[in-house]
Amino acid sequence: MAIKAVFLDAGGTLLAEKLPRAAIYANVARELGVSATEAALRPLLSRIAGEMPRTAGGGFRYSEAWFGEVNARVFGREFGLSDAAVAHACRLLFAHFAEPANFRVYDGAIELVAELKARGLVVGVVSNWSERLEGLLVGLGLRQHLDLVVVSAVERCEKPERTIFARALARAGAEPTTTLHVGNDVEKDARGATEAGLQTVLVDHHGEIEPGPFPCVRGLGELRAWILERCP
Repeated sequence: MAIKAVFLDAGGTLLAEKLPRAAIYANVARELGVSATEAALRPLLSRIAGEMPRTAGGGFRYSEAWFGEVNARVFGREFGLSDAAVAHACRLLFAHFAEPANFRVYDGAIELVAELKARGLVVGVVSNWSERLEGLLVGLGLRQHLDLVVVSAVERCEKPERTIFARALARAGAEPTTTLHVGNDVEKDARGATEAGLQTVLVDHHGEIEPGPFPCVRGLGELRAWILERCP
């Protein structure tokens, strides 16, 4: 069926952090006087993220309130720093993740969303991210080409849940059968969108996705051609 609206994931699909998350945390730890390496932070962050509930500190997953609790566990519980030091770590980390210069846009991302918009499609971002995402998209030159931005931390629901896709469809005024969701995660993006009734395609920038039941393209140039073949 022809595509009339396109929803895109943000991280790993349109944009990426320039530094690995563990490296960023290691830099902040060293600034606070803790000897920590990226290699040591990687499993620690993974373990703590796995321990975290969906809501913490009054915020939903990936909100700044939720990440404040993550940071308290990392810098307070694990590293033994004071509450004042934990608060300083939060300020440093939140400032880092709000700065567009610390992210890179994948080749062809701006051209893709601009062309889809110019062709009359409804174009939006649906992402599991903090409430800072919209400002980040402005700074990266993407927001001006988007009709909507639906963010899990604001909506208090997340992919792969049907609810977040339903809210995006309602705001777009779109039907699921003529809406395509694009992402890089098999479960959260492809399976979640499919179960919500949307069409879906995966973008595999780094050749990491195993062959499976969902269509998959390599990069945003190939995605552009894939979508335009299916536009009315």
